[in-house]
Amino acid sequence: MSTQLKEKINISVETIAKLSEVDLADLCNITEQAINAGGGFGWLRVPTREILNDYWKKIIDDNFSNLIVGRLNGVIAGTLQLSYEAPNIESRKNIAQIKRQFVAPWARGYGLAKSMIDFSETKAKENNIKSIQLAVRETQDAAIQLFSGKDYKVWGENPYYAFINGSFVKGIYFFKNL
Repeated sequence: MSTQLKEKINISVETIAKLSEVDLADLCNITEQAINAGGGFGWLRVPTREILNDYWKKIIDDNFSNLIVGRLNGVIAGTLQLSYEAPNIESRKNIAQIKRQFVAPWARGYGLAKSMIDFSETKAKENNIKSIQLAVRETQDAAIQLFSGKDYKVWGENPYYAFINGSFVKGIYFFKNL
């Protein structure tokens, strides 16, 4: 007789305003894993742990960004930054940007990325945001499908968005009005 155990997965999404040592370690670990898998939000090589620690601490201190994390069974497995303009940029005060979203390779396929986007949209609406914008490299097929599936619309492309391994990579720009 064969018995299959069904793994219980608990997904949660939240904004972090203060980093615990465990959360900082989780963020650094998943960042390293995402970079090694080719999706490390701009990094092409894994930086030192000191650089990663400094990076995440500075994000927490940024008054114009919300660090949103997705957890699987309590462990940070994905993140994105919901960024706003400074208050003196009045023409863009109702526009936010999703930046540097990724999910650790081991946590993909559970709906965590969608949950983080949904959470971000709710948070944006609470802050009187009328539109969310973002950019994705053309090589990130899963991200393109994800945002397209969440009703984000392509508004433009930049053939010189990134320079990777001696070649330019096109960027695709999305928006969604809330």
